[in-house]
Amino acid sequence: MRCSNCQNKSTKVLDSRPIEEGQSIRRRRECEQCGFRFTTFERIEEVPLIVVKKDGARQEFSREKLIRGLIKACEKRPVPLEKIEGIAIEVERELRHSGVSEIPSNDIGEMVMDRLSKVDEVAYVRFASVYRQFKDISVFLDELKDLIKTDK
Repeated sequence: MRCSNCQNKSTKVLDSRPIEEGQSIRRRRECEQCGFRFTTFERIEEVPLIVVKKDGARQEFSREKLIRGLIKACEKRPVPLEKIEGIAIEVERELRHSGVSEIPSNDIGEMVMDRLSKVDEVAYVRFASVYRQFKDISVFLDELKDLIKTDK
């Protein structure tokens, strides 16, 4: 690994620790020539997951985009960021273990809603309202009635 300060090829690892639930390794390094310290990350190279949108468009899966959507749904709710990130990591892990390289966005939305309904009902309804694009209030009320039934 080259030093990012002087480009010397000789560096030593001062500290290594797993991050992202063991999926990555963070290393603190020091250049043996100039003493500059820097951090590197080692991660498994994964095959890209392609999300097939409702209109047929395809784009690469983004955990960050999923987290942003979850944060919006959980805004002003008592849901810790760690829980939101946990949902995103869990969904991504399940998608990667499915062995399929192209996933319909519907499947991802259902996976997220299933987990979110167990965490916070208000956040679930917010997410569902955007994801399912309720056409009118009666469809929205039907969803709320289903949610109430499952709580009993």
